[in-house]
Amino acid sequence: MNLRAVWAIYRVEMARAFRTVLQSIISPVISTSLYFVVFGSAIGSRITEIDGISYGAFIVPGLMMLSLLTQSISNASFAIYFPKFVGSIYELLSAPVSYLEIIIAYVGGAATKSMILGLIILATAALFVPLRIEHPFWMIAFLVLTAVTFSLFGFIIGIWAKTFEQLQLVPLLIVTPLTFLGGSFYSIHMLPGIWKTITLFNPVVYLISGFRWSFYGKADVSVGVSLGMTLVFLAVCIAIVAWIFRTGYRLRN
Repeated sequence: MNLRAVWAIYRVEMARAFRTVLQSIISPVISTSLYFVVFGSAIGSRITEIDGISYGAFIVPGLMMLSLLTQSISNASFAIYFPKFVGSIYELLSAPVSYLEIIIAYVGGAATKSMILGLIILATAALFVPLRIEHPFWMIAFLVLTAVTFSLFGFIIGIWAKTFEQLQLVPLLIVTPLTFLGGSFYSIHMLPGIWKTITLFNPVVYLISGFRWSFYGKADVSVGVSLGMTLVFLAVCIAIVAWIFRTGYRLRN
């Protein structure tokens, strides 16, 4: 593996994040603070606890997961779409760099940026509510797995998209609603029977549930199922990316 090539692409992607600090870091921190003001204060005054956890602390894993999913997809999709847009993708494809090295560099850069943002949001949340992390190893594991998986998903979207509008289509119309309806701000056990059953078809439920378990030891679904669903989605994304590079889908035209 050409580690120097991987490092060069990775460094460029990380440098782009630091050139847009206002958008990449400050904006999500402000958004998180507003979530705590709106949900933590307004709703928290009516719902004091869920499963023995204060409402403000309960929503922290959901907020982190919301930012992690959207930022992972956004970072990775734009990173590969922009070279397509300006035409420099052909230079990348003709360079002595393997497809695996391209994926590791772009996906690694996107996942790193989203994980840094997730940790910043965690630090911001600690200013508002008392936090505890009962299973730190699994918290980091879910953080890394989710960031890598959705960065791969974003990579796929970036290759599929033909316009900037299509680039935003999936995150805005699919991922964000699924995250809001996936138990970010409530426990699915609070839903009536039929709606609870329907919610279980939302894949984001398993991500949020497993991540929340790593904090408080409480989960809406089995932790093993949450981990399994994450790994299945990761495997699907890897298979699709492999097919894209093998066939040249929307890369060579």
